[in-house]
Amino acid sequence: QVQLVESGGGLVQPGGSLRVSCATSGITFFLFYTMGWYRQAPGNQRELVAEITANLSTNYLDSVKGRFTISRDNVKKTVSLQMNSLKPEDTAVYYCNARKRGSDLWGQGTQVTVSS
Repeated sequence: QVQLVESGGGLVQPGGSLRVSCATSGITFFLFYTMGWYRQAPGNQRELVAEITANLSTNYLDSVKGRFTISRDNVKKTVSLQMNSLKPEDTAVYYCNARKRGSDLWGQGTQVTVSS
């Protein structure tokens, strides 16, 4: 059974840092997947925050460039998102995604709240 399980969310003050991680299980050929982090705030559509491809190319939402860093570990089959200089507008549920042709997998999400 395929599972993506996020962890590391929580409450942080503006300007603070947080690292969210996604542990996967049951995924074969993990290294062929593009791994991504999406977020969805109340009343908003889900948006791509960052993604990292099989050849380690990365893509970021403009508003997080220079603040967030995505990384993957193909041995542990995990993906992480380091978030620095957090802003209140980063508040959302963050979802882990794994995709390749014919497969699109999601975690259950982890809440990140940036507030003083």
